[in-house]
Amino acid sequence: MHALISVSDKTGVVELARELAGLGIALLSTGGTAKLLAGAGLAVTEVAEHTGFPEMLDGRVKTLHPAIHGGLLARRELPEHMAAIEKHGIATIDLLVVNLYPFEATVARPGCTLAEAIENIDIGGPAMVRSAAKNWRDVAVLTDASQYAGVLAELRASGKISTETKFALSVAAFNRIANYDAAISDYLSSLAGPTEGVPERAAFPAQANGRFVKLQDLRYGENPHQSAAFYRDLEPAAGSLVTARQLQGKELSYNNIADADAAWECVKSFGPADAPAACVIVKHANPCGVAIGASSGEAYAKALKTDPTSAFGGIIAFNTAVDKACAEAVAKQFVEVLMAPAFSDEALAVFAVKKNVRVLQIDLPASAGAGRNSHDTKRVGSGLLIQTADNHELDPAAMKVVTTRKPTPAQMSDLLFAWKVAKYVKSNAIVFCADGMTLGVGAGQMSRVDSARIARIKAEAAGLTLAGSAVASDAFFPFRDGLDVVIDVGATSVIQPGGSMRDDEVIAAANERDVAMVFTGVRHFRH
Repeated sequence: MHALISVSDKTGVVELARELAGLGIALLSTGGTAKLLAGAGLAVTEVAEHTGFPEMLDGRVKTLHPAIHGGLLARRELPEHMAAIEKHGIATIDLLVVNLYPFEATVARPGCTLAEAIENIDIGGPAMVRSAAKNWRDVAVLTDASQYAGVLAELRASGKISTETKFALSVAAFNRIANYDAAISDYLSSLAGPTEGVPERAAFPAQANGRFVKLQDLRYGENPHQSAAFYRDLEPAAGSLVTARQLQGKELSYNNIADADAAWECVKSFGPADAPAACVIVKHANPCGVAIGASSGEAYAKALKTDPTSAFGGIIAFNTAVDKACAEAVAKQFVEVLMAPAFSDEALAVFAVKKNVRVLQIDLPASAGAGRNSHDTKRVGSGLLIQTADNHELDPAAMKVVTTRKPTPAQMSDLLFAWKVAKYVKSNAIVFCADGMTLGVGAGQMSRVDSARIARIKAEAAGLTLAGSAVASDAFFPFRDGLDVVIDVGATSVIQPGGSMRDDEVIAAANERDVAMVFTGVRHFRH
């Protein structure tokens, strides 16, 4: 047997080569890899010696040779193939170990020039990988160090690599090439043209190449007649939903995942500066209760008060550890999914008797702004809408008080809380709050006035008063009628983007009703 080893990332390669040599497998290698193996005392034949043709063009041409590709592509079961390579003195290559030039890491580095990027586009490596992967029945191709141990274990046990493993390695190899080519396409498609220095890259390249890895098939999609699967980014961000570890419970459904993401994104927007703990309860992708408190239990109790009816069968997320007291309170209601960065052993024991409750542990990102998608996508007929994600963080200093009455410090705190929640509520969104908890949430209505009325109805149904509350609107009030509705039910301070043709009319109405109103200059539509 012959193994050809040519790697940019040298992790574990000496150990791999030593084991292969110990199993009687002859080693071929290129350039720096060959020097490394020889320096480790291993017998290795350089590719230039094997092909009888020297490396040239600064290493751009070294493995693009019939002696390499013939050895990889020859089908062992076809006599004419074997006769052809024998005639030309070509030996078969049975194992290929290749990882590619680090193109992705190179272009991710600040200050990377176009010339540096181009030089890190691998040619010979992908060509060999494709040849070996195409001829998978006869050749095993390793493209990542994580594959070394499994292949060595099979070789030690039986002296060969199973058909199943070779096929899996082939699939992984083609996936690696696809991702590599997509990264090159993404980079080059983002450039306006050639440049000598560091190129300016467009936010939206001329071609979009999605790269996702399937985590699991789902029982069904949004409805039982739809099929679905769950995928993650090739390189998921720390603190994102796909990094969750499911500690117990049934398999997550499509709707569970969608709602869990809404809850997690909202709750992780609250940091230590807001309060020690935050709790978000989501139903059908909308927060139906959000609160902050001194502990996870206090935050949950306050969040539940907003809309206990909708919270039934909801998704609950915490931004701090769940202890036994909190778990006992949560366990009193029907919960689909529960998320937190940590659970005490006593808390997990409480949920253990509720075997259907899906308990997810997710590490919080290092900062409130981390662990978020950089872009959002929406599928339309034969097309895709792509936008930068709504990751805007409001700077209180950028807000503008537009009314005669100024908000008190307590009101400003409530306004900022309400604004943070409104960002995660489907438009049109109206959110009432006071004392670090939501009081009424109106979501997804065609009319902002109707959203305000629904928020009032929700608050009344929960036995909560809106007197003295703060209210957030995700977009401007186009007329004074929406403002009048929220004031009529008790709001004394309002936060909204502003920007309407009738802003003056709305401001005048706020002054007439003697309420404080703040403009943010930022809209948070969510469709």
